[in-house]
Amino acid sequence: MTIGGYGFTEAAFVRALEKAGVETFIDVRRRRGMRGTKYSFLNSARLQTLLLAAGIKYIHVLDLAPTASLRDAQKKYDLASRVTKHARLQLSPAFVEKYRAEILSQFDGDRLVHEINGTEAVALFCVEAHPAACHRSLAAEHLVGLFGSDQPVEHLTA
Repeated sequence: MTIGGYGFTEAAFVRALEKAGVETFIDVRRRRGMRGTKYSFLNSARLQTLLLAAGIKYIHVLDLAPTASLRDAQKKYDLASRVTKHARLQLSPAFVEKYRAEILSQFDGDRLVHEINGTEAVALFCVEAHPAACHRSLAAEHLVGLFGSDQPVEHLTA
């Protein structure tokens, strides 16, 4: 599964994870802090406390986070398209191509397999509301191909 933070309240976010039966939560953000009070529950330390209270294991997988140059390329595309990060509905084709080439092709899943061993339900997390507007959808697709699954990726949304 995947889940974004934007659009959720703290309670609704935890409820969505619990309802989906998420056992392991994988944070794929490079920077794990949020500005402002509305989404402060998604700051790493507070988020980990929330998940622990819900009985959900937290893992940070920095190797799946986009680099600063990838984020900058997407930001430039968004500016040229006159769309804000919050309103973005999809990633640029250039970002998708570069993310697959620079991040996913280099990703070694052995450590992750060890960390999620025995887990039935895993959710990849980043902040964007729309899965197609976030690298987590690309990472989830890649992990399904890498590890195999008979179920499609489910995107939990607000």
